[in-house]
Amino acid sequence: MNKNFLALLFALLVGTCLQPSVAQEQKVVDKVIAKIDNHIVLKSDLDLAVNQLSKQNNNMPVPERIRCQIFQQLIINKMLLAKAEIDTVKPSDNEVQSQLDRRMDMLAKQAGGESKIEMYIGKTAAQLKEEYRPSIIEQLTLQKMQQELSKDIKITPRQVKNFFARMKDSLPETSQEVQIAVLIKMPTVNKTETNRVKQLLLGFRENILAGRAEFEDLASKHSEDLGSKEFGGDLGWQGRGVFVPPFEAAALKLKAGEISDPVESDFGIHLIQLLERRGNLFHARHILVRPKPSTEDLKAVYTFMDSVRKEITNNKISFEKAASLHSDDKMTKMRGGMMTSEETGETTMSIDNLETGLYSEIKAMKVGDVSLPSSYRTQDGQEGYRMILLKKSNPPHKLSLETDYPAIYQMALNEERGMVLEKWFQKTKKELFIDIDSEFSKCEILKNL
Repeated sequence: MNKNFLALLFALLVGTCLQPSVAQEQKVVDKVIAKIDNHIVLKSDLDLAVNQLSKQNNNMPVPERIRCQIFQQLIINKMLLAKAEIDTVKPSDNEVQSQLDRRMDMLAKQAGGESKIEMYIGKTAAQLKEEYRPSIIEQLTLQKMQQELSKDIKITPRQVKNFFARMKDSLPETSQEVQIAVLIKMPTVNKTETNRVKQLLLGFRENILAGRAEFEDLASKHSEDLGSKEFGGDLGWQGRGVFVPPFEAAALKLKAGEISDPVESDFGIHLIQLLERRGNLFHARHILVRPKPSTEDLKAVYTFMDSVRKEITNNKISFEKAASLHSDDKMTKMRGGMMTSEETGETTMSIDNLETGLYSEIKAMKVGDVSLPSSYRTQDGQEGYRMILLKKSNPPHKLSLETDYPAIYQMALNEERGMVLEKWFQKTKKELFIDIDSEFSKCEILKNL
């Protein structure tokens, strides 16, 4: 087996354990392509992993050689699980439950609340937990086996230097990496526009109460909440603390069937109908309309941002302090405007992963530059202005021990892990029953199994 390839084993394909519904739906017509003691690899397992890799690479076809390597990894995962049974390595019930809860929390955030999960997926959270449970147990077991195999692996600075001396000509060049802070300001909409939206929603309310219109029809046509408008504004069952305080307070004052007057929040202006309530749970729907800023409103924001920029460039206030005081972006203002990578959570980000508008602005900037205020639009379409500080920029470069020691250390450690796994593999394959479908006899990489 290729040691470098094996070094990536534990980081790859564990995610395929978290796709239970696909495999379960296909088992009826599926084919077993490998048996490892009491464990099997299904053709759907391999197809799913290959498709995921293809999607990650802009739907490029996956070569047969890589498909064989993925199959090998799936087999080794099952070998790890089989050996875990022999060695009685397994996660605790608390670890499984904790992971299930985190998984459901993530799905709930993506769906807009736990009650929305059933609306989007067609299964309750409880049903999904039971469906995910075997996959979560497999994932945690693989992680425990990884920890068990890796617990004694240590490398010295000399080993890192030797690895670099041997591999430096083949190591990849890094992309440009940057640290960026932003200050985002949204306009305060004038009272005339706010009153126009309130009157519009009052008109909707009057027509609904008079029987001239249906709430869900008006929501589907006019609401600017993209997550609920296709469901007629339905927000599903929710508990306290899910919605912003003005919305929740207004909804909980209503009786079942009642419709509120227009309610202002940070998201816009809502018309709310309470459908049902059970203790601290309530089921509501709404129509959200956002007042639109006028040209004058936007000019006022630009003027304010420009004045803040002058204070920053004249050293009267730091960018970090200005962002903490004035930014309307809650995520970054708590960090003095610093952006973080969605993948790693770190403030240092590859320029390749920046959104197009941000990349276009910083490519001509120097470290320490503060951009002029530029038009900015949030994901839900709200207009405002954004100012950027390029705090740090590391140009593309060949890896070196002086500037990239942590990355090189990790590569050397992965190689060592690969060698440990190779020894484990050679020993363990003699202890387990392994049978591979003849369809894969053309896979050279599997001939040593």
